[in-house]
Amino acid sequence: MRPVRTSPVYRRLLIGRTVSTLGAFMTMVTVMYQVWDTTHSSVWSGAVGLAQAVPLVGVGLFAGAWVDRADRRRVYLLATVGQAVCSLLLAVQGFAGPLPVLPVLALVAAQSACAAVAAPAAGVFVPRLLPKDQVAAGLALNQVSGQTMMLLGPAVAGLVLGVWGVGVCYLLDAVSFAVAFYGAFGLPPLPPEGEASRPGLRGVADGLRFLTGHRVVRGALVTDLAATVLAMPVGLFPLVNEERFGGDPRTLGLFLSALAVGGVTATAFSGPVTRLARPGPVMLCASGGWGVSLALFGLSTHAWAGLGALVVAGAADAVAVLSRTTIVQTRTPDALLGRVTAAETVVGQAGPHLGNLRAGVTAGWTSGATALVLGGLLCLAAVATVAGRTPELRGGGGDGGAEGVPAARGAGGAGGFPADGVPGAVKAPAAGDRARDLTRSDRRTG
Repeated sequence: MRPVRTSPVYRRLLIGRTVSTLGAFMTMVTVMYQVWDTTHSSVWSGAVGLAQAVPLVGVGLFAGAWVDRADRRRVYLLATVGQAVCSLLLAVQGFAGPLPVLPVLALVAAQSACAAVAAPAAGVFVPRLLPKDQVAAGLALNQVSGQTMMLLGPAVAGLVLGVWGVGVCYLLDAVSFAVAFYGAFGLPPLPPEGEASRPGLRGVADGLRFLTGHRVVRGALVTDLAATVLAMPVGLFPLVNEERFGGDPRTLGLFLSALAVGGVTATAFSGPVTRLARPGPVMLCASGGWGVSLALFGLSTHAWAGLGALVVAGAADAVAVLSRTTIVQTRTPDALLGRVTAAETVVGQAGPHLGNLRAGVTAGWTSGATALVLGGLLCLAAVATVAGRTPELRGGGGDGGAEGVPAARGAGGAGGFPADGVPGAVKAPAAGDRARDLTRSDRRTG
């Protein structure tokens, strides 16, 4: 809690972020409810997720390059206004009478595109506002606030929907963006430190070269992909519930709650972990624990044992996400933070979707339990491989060499990187770090 006590600016940002996250989960539930109530079609309901994911992926990388050329505070405020306008338009159609589904999905996509711009802009806030020794604690507070709103948001949305209807839900979301705007309005200008991003595809390519060339950052992101693509369990929950627990809907509902309870608990008590200052080994152990816990869930035949395994999995996931985020942020130069944040958002969107697809295909050939066990073991093997091939990560998450990165063009040109993977003209500041808006725990229910 030290960042909250010592930094009034961070405290305002945290309050704004928490309130806007609550509004985001309310809108997510409200859109799904409205689309289903209008169409009674599972296809259209699934299209809601597509309308959210496609702009995040399509806009994200280019937004990151833009953010690394501009004042991040101004970009964030503009993107927040755009999101609020979309929520207001959704509220208008909710009060006036529901629009057809396609215009509603268009507004959802527009809001998601604004979020794709806001996320990399917000990525610089924590490292630029907090001392280096408080960065991990600030990230943990962001994470626990997000997970708590993930638990509360759907419940609050259901209550508001039942009493006042969809228009009020959307209006409350618009108000939540006003709180987020206030939280960031008092920030000083936050231009990139170092050489600004090159425009267009060249700037995007520079960011991708950094991600692939920096051994520690690359290892952290590959570990995240291993955990999501190889062991994502959510798509298997209905099938496993049917196979092992008789298809009881009460049990199915508890699966996601168990993951969230484990995540919130672990993050709330993460102080000893963040003070270790060894995020690399912590991330590797927690990611391996995620895989093992899901394999045990696949083997469990008793509901309470299965729920216990999911609580442990949720806790391991939260610690892995926190540690990985700390690694990526402390090893990314400020001038590249926008592009790194955007790329990580793309990974965060694609990984779970691919993981659920993999799980479904595997379950179609075998069974839900087998797919869970196999995915958990594959995740464990992948994490062990990353640990074996990345001693810099295994040794604590310190800065490693950047194998395969081209030499700098001239004197620290933006198109090349020296041996440590950092552009010559944009060395990271002492507090170089990045804040992540969506954790993998958020994505499990989003």
